[in-house]
Amino acid sequence: QVRLVESGGGSVQAGGSLRLSCAASNIYSSVMCMGWFRQAPGKEREGVATIYRGSSTYYVDSVKDRFTISQDAAKNTVYLQMNSLKPEDTAMYYCAAAFVYNPGAGNCYLEREKYPYWGQGTQVTVSS
Repeated sequence: QVRLVESGGGSVQAGGSLRLSCAASNIYSSVMCMGWFRQAPGKEREGVATIYRGSSTYYVDSVKDRFTISQDAAKNTVYLQMNSLKPEDTAMYYCAAAFVYNPGAGNCYLEREKYPYWGQGTQVTVSS
């Protein structure tokens, strides 16, 4: 079975940086997409960043030019580098994997329902 384990969360002041890691096991060739999602208290879980075939990336508008998703196939790990963090970035961050991608755009979807595999999450808290 696919297993995803997140790490790297913590507390940081606004303007600071964090790098989240997602260690994946039993990821086969049929898994085309990896993504990072987040959920703040009282809000729906939203897609943050996705990576397709280890190269094509897609970001939600609120994190563009601040966050970077990357993948190290040799280590079976997906990263989310978060710079210039804002209080509104505070949330539980989840790693996810999917079999399907968006063939029209050539990237991965940001919709939660497209991802069948999930980690347990890592908390990110950004103070003012």
